[in-house]
Amino acid sequence: MAKNYDVIVIGAGPGGMTAALYASRANLSVLMLDRGVYGGQMNNTAAIENYPGFKSILGPDLSKEMYDSATQFGAEYAFGTVEKIEDHGATKMVTTDMETYETKAIIIGTGSEYKKLGVDGEEQYGGRGVSYCAVCDGAFFKNKHVIVVGGGDSAIEEGLYLTQLADKVTVIHRRDQLRAQKIIQDRAFSNDKMDFVWNSNVVAIEGDEQKVTGVKVKNNQTGEETQLDASGVFIYVGVLPMTTPFQNLGILDDQGWIETDTQMATKVPGIFAIGDVRDKKLRQITTAVGDGGVAGQGVFNYIESLKAQTARA
Repeated sequence: MAKNYDVIVIGAGPGGMTAALYASRANLSVLMLDRGVYGGQMNNTAAIENYPGFKSILGPDLSKEMYDSATQFGAEYAFGTVEKIEDHGATKMVTTDMETYETKAIIIGTGSEYKKLGVDGEEQYGGRGVSYCAVCDGAFFKNKHVIVVGGGDSAIEEGLYLTQLADKVTVIHRRDQLRAQKIIQDRAFSNDKMDFVWNSNVVAIEGDEQKVTGVKVKNNQTGEETQLDASGVFIYVGVLPMTTPFQNLGILDDQGWIETDTQMATKVPGIFAIGDVRDKKLRQITTAVGDGGVAGQGVFNYIESLKAQTARA
């Protein structure tokens, strides 16, 4: 027999833990599922300085605080990689690599992952100069030189944000022109703190025993390699939603993001989505927490509507 819950939250990041808190506090039986330790990307963040209530807190410490809060009303936690979801109307089946569960409602919070350059030093210096989020980490590079890799909206917008903190921002782009919107390009070109290296790829990120010290760049037209000194490297070459197990549900857009309404509900009744699996401009702990609160209340309302339907029948 499959284990039965009112709500299954897939993903135990800040959004998922908030959703579990709200749903369990409404006296629903809740299971949080995650393929790894609770907290998600927070566990890879050395210091979080933009979450209300904490001037600065270590990512793993905030994860533990959220987990303790999320489970105080009885929400359970289990490991498992979700392989598929089956929608049977008033009930849904969630199959993982370890177990099968039955539930009335599902909240998907599996997040997204940044595309990697795949070059030497990228993994080694993660959290020590290599970043994928200027809003998260820009404050650590005040009055320093940083590199931005990419040429789309995200890269240039984040580069402009970094000019408020860094002494200099160098954008490295593989083409000879940016892909960002014209108005964003104009702002970048008129900012005297930004300069550009065209037709080039970062082929290695270099550093000492503690931190990034620079990058090796190769011109893809001439083959010439040069060295650029820098304290930080911010990479924006795309974001991928982690939504492969949900392709059969008809809730994804053509880029793989889950589409929801303002209440975090998908096209499938009883299935909600939160956080970075949605196509959104700001991917932050605060926005994930907001989504989680809305979805947690949403599943309560949905389950109450199921009860009402049963009573009328």
